Amino acid sequence: MRFASEQRLDDGVLERRFTLGEIPGILWTPASIPAPAPLILLGHPPLGLRAMYPRLVARARHSAAEGFATATIELPGSGDRPRLPAAEQARADLRRAMEAGEPVSDDIIDALILPLVDMAVPEWQAALDALLSLPEIGGPVGYSGGVISIGIRLAVVEPRIAAAGLFAGSFVPRAMFEEARQVTVPLHVLLQWDDEGNDRQAALDLFDAFGSKEKTLHANMGGHTSVPQFAGDDAARFFTRHLK
Repeated sequence: MRFASEQRLDDGVLERRFTLGEIPGILWTPASIPAPAPLILLGHPPLGLRAMYPRLVARARHSAAEGFATATIELPGSGDRPRLPAAEQARADLRRAMEAGEPVSDDIIDALILPLVDMAVPEWQAALDALLSLPEIGGPVGYSGGVISIGIRLAVVEPRIAAAGLFAGSFVPRAMFEEARQVTVPLHVLLQWDDEGNDRQAALDLFDAFGSKEKTLHANMGGHTSVPQFAGDDAARFFTRHLK
């Protein structure tokens, strides 16, 4: 891990941009850390860190106020990283189906999501190795938001993930339902009831499939971008319970 720049935000949060090999990322740490801080990995959709930065930094500052360090990395094929032709084709097929009002086929979903999960999860694990080697970062570790299938895979294969907050707002391949049954960490799942791009019944079926003994579904009225402010407060309380 190599730090490329740092700045102190107006609330005292330290923001450091880093690279891990060819993977860009950002680490935020609270203004004052009396002990190594627990860490939350901030997931996001594959729109690029530049586009997602306003939302990510808002989440990071909210978490820092609760005493958490947070970090994120650029997903494969996003931002300034090399394009993935198969993913680009899958996105084009997805747009074409949605614009035509046609059902999105399992083949399109698989082509869009499964390779992304296969590539992204080992990168998240490598980032976690590097982050936990820093003296100011400790455990336990949580995962929050982003492509839900990435969160599912991480929760299954990464024993350092102690709790996960997932957003039921992305397409989920059928194969991921079987992996969801292997998830055992505490879960906080957010569902926007009128999410225009999400199959509500599939989201409910996925929640039912999770194997965790402690799992909570928070459903709010409104579309994908209409998440109420108090939903973030509920998620913060969830991570405080399980990471502190």
